[in-house]
Amino acid sequence: MTTPQKTRKDTQAYVLTKSDIDNTPEAKHVHQFNEQAIRHTVSLSDIVGLTKVGLHLVRVEAGDETTTHHYHEESDEFIYMLSGELSLCYGDERYQLSAGDFVGFPAHGAPHSMRNDSDADATYLMGGNRPPIDITLYPDIKRKMYNIHDKKEYVDFEDLGEVCNGRK
Repeated sequence: MTTPQKTRKDTQAYVLTKSDIDNTPEAKHVHQFNEQAIRHTVSLSDIVGLTKVGLHLVRVEAGDETTTHHYHEESDEFIYMLSGELSLCYGDERYQLSAGDFVGFPAHGAPHSMRNDSDADATYLMGGNRPPIDITLYPDIKRKMYNIHDKKEYVDFEDLGEVCNGRK
């Protein structure tokens, strides 16, 4: 028999009003492998203490990219455009995104990245699950990043070696 989990009585800690969000300073994130990828982010899920899912309010200035072209092996991601425009490179296709557009990026899916080619800021919600172990592949720069319990390490494809099982 399982015992029911205690319900936290302080539900206010899980509620963010528009005013709360508007008054939360953005954190500037420069991508570790691409200095042109700059996101200004309010991590909504972190503020309320969610650990299994991430949800972030993201602003990208004109001319900036969002990330290095990549995909995840274990993590599903999505974006929902709130304002502005972004150019999406998804696999071999290109898309122009604007307010109201939604894109899902399934684990093991096609590589993706975005760029703000307009002259105005773009904002979107970005979310996804947070598996304890994930591998992100960056095919354009031939690199893998391992995220194991929030510790990140990377290796270039050329440095990967096969693990032998000891059999002849």
